[in-house]
Order: sequence, then structure tokens, then C-alpha cells
Amino acid sequence: MKTRNFLYVLALSFGLFAATSCSNEDNEGETIVPIQGKYELSKVGTADSNGNEVLVNAPQNASGCSKDYLELKLSNVAVIGDYSGESCNKTETTGTYVRSHNDLTITIGTTSTTSDIMNLTNKELKLKDKATGIITVYTR
Repeated sequence: MKTRNFLYVLALSFGLFAATSCSNEDNEGETIVPIQGKYELSKVGTADSNGNEVLVNAPQNASGCSKDYLELKLSNVAVIGDYSGESCNKTETTGTYVRSHNDLTITIGTTSTTSDIMNLTNKELKLKDKATGIITVYTR
């Protein structure tokens, strides 16, 4: 009976050790939250010379209108929504996107932009444009 209890405790301990020995490093720093969804433009900015982010409310959002947005669909279609003018006219531009690890490339027509995915959670998508260094924060 003692041997059976000992084996049971040993097996349980091994199972707990095996389950907790996995780490988030297994995904090589890549976030595993799905990127598909509709995100409202929230903040934009850059990093200063010390690496500190300087973000402000997005001036692209027209006062009194809904926020501009980025929608990434499951079919790899990207839709950029822009509200402008006094009557808050909405213009949608459609293109494609490709996610490769922590890079997001959005192509509209013949123009492509590639950004680092700095943060991706259920509530936020933070991108840093590889060419310009501009940081854009979107919220769900």
C-alpha cells in the first residue's frame, strides 16, 4: 500500500513539474493572441533618445466623430477606416496584411508598411513602423 501511495505521489509530482516547466519563451517572444479584430486608433508617438515612449492622443481622429480604425480580418484583409470633416464622412481603404512572427505588413495598393508588433493583448495592439519609428496604439 505504501509503495502504491509513493508511486501515486511521485507520478503527481512529475506531472506538476512537467506542466510548470514550460515557459512563455517557447514561442520565441512571439505573442500568441490572435491578431484578427477591429481596433480603434488611440495614440501615436515615438520613442525619445532614452527609449522612453512619448505618446499623444491620435490627432488623426476628427473631433466629434468615431475614432479611425484598423480591422484585420481572418481572410488576411485589412480595412482602414477614416472619419473626417464636419459630417464625419467615413472612407474605407482595403488591402491585405501578413503577420510573420512579430512583424505585421499591411499592403494597400502598391504601398507596403512593415511594423514591429510591440504589444498585442485582447485589448491593445501597439505597432512600431520599421521605416519611420512611429508608434501607433490601437484599442479593441
